Amino acid sequence: QVQLVESTGGSVQAGGSLRLSCAASGSTFSINAMGWYRQAPGKQRELVAKITRGGSTNYADSVKGRFTISRDNTKNTVYLQMNSLKPEDTAVYYCAADTVLRTYWGQGTQVTVSS
Repeated sequence: QVQLVESTGGSVQAGGSLRLSCAASGSTFSINAMGWYRQAPGKQRELVAKITRGGSTNYADSVKGRFTISRDNTKNTVYLQMNSLKPEDTAVYYCAADTVLRTYWGQGTQVTVSS
């Protein structure tokens, strides 16, 4: 089992920045990739960014150049630095950890960007 605890999101104005963190505990040795997803009201959950244990990353086109995902394997923590935030980034952000058997999810944290 893997448990994920996300930091609190927040509310910012457009153009601002936020940093999310997600700490994993439990069977962390089984985690391959970790990532962030988001779900806006009335929309499907979508991938924001993902990072493998080796540090390879991929991003949604909508956040490329603005968001940066990083990972500290010694702390079993993944971070999402979000810059130049836009109102359309408003969503509940979920941390995810991929293992061979399944994906584990955090509880979600609200990010609100006002114009």
